[in-house]
Amino acid sequence: MLAELIRWKRPRADARHETQAETPNRMETLLLAVALSLGSAIALGLARFAYALLLPAMKLDLGWSFAQAGAMNTANAVGYLLGALTFPRLSRRASPAALFVAGCVATALLMAVSGVLIDTHALLTLRVITGASSALIFIGGGVLAARLASARPRDAGLVLGLYYGGTGWGIVASAILVPFTIVHVLHGWQFAWFALAVACLAFAVVAIGAARRIERDYAAVTKAAAQPAHSDALHWPRFGLALAGYGLFGVGYIGYMTFIVALLRNAGMSAAIVTSFYILLGAATIVSARLWSGLLDRMRGGQALAVLNGLLGLATFLPALATHPIAAFISGALFGATFLSAVASTTAFVRHNLPATHWAKGISAFTIVFAFGQIVGPLAIGWISDGAGLARGLVYSALLLVAGAVLAACQKPVGERRR
Repeated sequence: MLAELIRWKRPRADARHETQAETPNRMETLLLAVALSLGSAIALGLARFAYALLLPAMKLDLGWSFAQAGAMNTANAVGYLLGALTFPRLSRRASPAALFVAGCVATALLMAVSGVLIDTHALLTLRVITGASSALIFIGGGVLAARLASARPRDAGLVLGLYYGGTGWGIVASAILVPFTIVHVLHGWQFAWFALAVACLAFAVVAIGAARRIERDYAAVTKAAAQPAHSDALHWPRFGLALAGYGLFGVGYIGYMTFIVALLRNAGMSAAIVTSFYILLGAATIVSARLWSGLLDRMRGGQALAVLNGLLGLATFLPALATHPIAAFISGALFGATFLSAVASTTAFVRHNLPATHWAKGISAFTIVFAFGQIVGPLAIGWISDGAGLARGLVYSALLLVAGAVLAACQKPVGERRR
């Protein structure tokens, strides 16, 4: 059971001759990262991306346009932005683990409430609140993952990749649960929300235990890694290209994740093919940690984000150019193997360039521009899709991802943190 992963022997902290170079057991650290990653599975895999599978049924039942359907993910992103803006202030009063726990519990409850609402405005409001609680999970977990990564510097990229790649567990769970719990009755999609809420609770049990373990046993890592900051204020213009590239990533990737299922269904692909596609995408996300860990460790500037954005642009072009199952599966495998590593690359950038005392601020800053991108993405791509078709919408998503790659490639290391 994954629940057992959180009850390992505590790292030695009282040995007189212990040095900072001494690190915890590798397998224990990686397993703890996997357990914590179920938080990202809740925040993104279940609370956000599962909606793509529910969108066709909800759109048909509630009479939405694509713009209205996209507005649901925009509402979620608005809440995510509010959570990201609030996190630094909340973190002065509560630990990252406490905020992570609160987010997990709240998100599971809110997902259940989604199963009892049919009013569009009420659902929009609920998606805003769910986005805010998801942000607490994702940012709090990101800070804890960065702390855990610093416990084993040689595996830092892998640890971060495992945490963010955990979103794939939520995608796979959604791909299995949603098709089998949408009932062909009036508002039959509501049962799927209940199933997703149960999955959130199950994942939360393991993730919360991991977060508490890291908070308890790895706090010294942050203190050891921290260096006196020259100023409490961060010089954000020095991060400008990376932030801009990441904002365009937010716009481009969410257009794909919101409408790809609708595109495949409109192209006449069966439910079995679409489910298989989504499972493949989720499985590729899970294994992506190993694929890109070396890149995240080596690249201290924006080059890692640039490479990943470029690959995402290619993956997004494929189903827009050829709506064939083979093209869809290639696209899903490439997209899944790449998109959460782009998120991990920003946390790696923060670790490389900032002292540990500024990690929460740095991760929050990237999360804020990410959220802005996700606010614009579903509405803009939905509006384009209403007028010119879903394929045209994905072409614009791909172009934005390529533009983000160009900007990120120009970002140099900022040199705030010296090892």
